[in-house]
Amino acid sequence: MKLKRKEIRVRIHKRVRRKVTGTAARPRLAVYFSLRNVTAQVIDDVAGHTLAAASTVRKGSNSLANVASAISIGKAIAEKAKAANITSVVFDRGGHQYHGKVKALADAAREAGLQF
Repeated sequence: MKLKRKEIRVRIHKRVRRKVTGTAARPRLAVYFSLRNVTAQVIDDVAGHTLAAASTVRKGSNSLANVASAISIGKAIAEKAKAANITSVVFDRGGHQYHGKVKALADAAREAGLQF
């Protein structure tokens, strides 16, 4: 039986999540891409709380989940994380390959001051 693309990504994400966990000292920066939106969250897995979040979801927004929107969300999540006194995070790429939108978001967050 041939696996579908989404099933393969979910398997990879589960494998990554076994190794990557966020703590209060170093929370997890999780990224999610739908067809239209980009979402990033800084999560403390031990306490089960989202410490900071940024997304392209807005009323009336017709943006697509492209590299430009990933860069803007990377900068926004870094600013919100710094406002919450978070400087170092663990990057959770969500089962996606580290290139394109994922790499653009990570690079923008690094340039804005997050360390990972």
